[in-house]
Amino acid sequence: MPFRLAAHLPLVSRIVAAVLGGYALAALTSVATLALPMERGEAVLTGMMLSFIVYAAAVIWVFAASSALRAWAGLLVVGAPLLLVDLGIWRAAGA
Repeated sequence: MPFRLAAHLPLVSRIVAAVLGGYALAALTSVATLALPMERGEAVLTGMMLSFIVYAAAVIWVFAASSALRAWAGLLVVGAPLLLVDLGIWRAAGA
């Protein structure tokens, strides 16, 4: 039984989306919480706790989506606004 890479590409793509995409989404969420109207220390702790939930939800979404393309698209749709918020935070901080 030969190993055919083409047959496994959708699964490999989902695994990469779950690991890397989920991590990126969790990191973006963690930083975006700094924009919340609360003390900085509370925002950092809130972001850290929220990132675990976001990562788990991203992994579940990736494997529940009907296709690997839809899984990637879902991660991008959620990640794009978070990236814009994060860029706004960095600009406001003068970095």
